[in-house]
Amino acid sequence: MASTSDFRNGFVMEFKNGYYTVVEFQHVKPGKGGAFVRTKLKNVETGAVIDHTFRAGESVTEVRLERRRYQYIYSEGDLYYCMDEETYEQIPVNGSAFGGATDLLSENLSLTLLLKDDRVLIVELPNFIEAEIVATDPGVRGDTATGGTKPAKIAPGASVNVPLFLNIGDVIKVDTRSREYMERVSS
Repeated sequence: MASTSDFRNGFVMEFKNGYYTVVEFQHVKPGKGGAFVRTKLKNVETGAVIDHTFRAGESVTEVRLERRRYQYIYSEGDLYYCMDEETYEQIPVNGSAFGGATDLLSENLSLTLLLKDDRVLIVELPNFIEAEIVATDPGVRGDTATGGTKPAKIAPGASVNVPLFLNIGDVIKVDTRSREYMERVSS
């Protein structure tokens, strides 16, 4: 058992007949009355986000998840096949475990799978990926003075806003958590 003082981003607990991960939390100590913890919880299986308030010190059931390194290989429909980096065993992973980040997957990408009783609950992508720009409008000379951006499609399939000076064929670094352009790696 754990209590609200153990909350941190990514904390997984059993709550309302499901597994929920803490997305945000805030300890509040009002002038009158007892302290409480305001949280935003995400259902691990469905992806639904709910707000819930816990009393300070309230007990919750923490869920221990096993973390394993896998490598993404290919997809077939809504199943994404990953290979264990130690045993080379391949397993299918349902697309919902990726939390909407399937358009950032590229072959041989190293992933972290969080498992409970050999069932994949959450797939964590690396914080940053490098991808080639495959489609974007050409940059016009002189457009860079304002620091504007334009949409660009990267090789895995996602769309990212990039600076105007980038062109098709440039390799960029993208933050997978915010889907933001970080820097140009090469051109």
